[in-house]
Amino acid sequence: MDKYVCTVCGYVYDPAEGDPQGGIDPNTPFEDLPDDWICPVCGVDKGQFEKQD
Repeated sequence: MDKYVCTVCGYVYDPAEGDPQGGIDPNTPFEDLPDDWICPVCGVDKGQFEKQD
């Protein structure tokens, strides 16, 4: 699964880890995150993330 990086603060969403504090289970692909999910570091929406090369 691809990792995605926040273009605002540099946080990397790693699907293998999920976002436990945000209620996202491990092994949740970025594409399956809820539309209202926000960056746990800076609070921007998913639209501010880009796939990490």
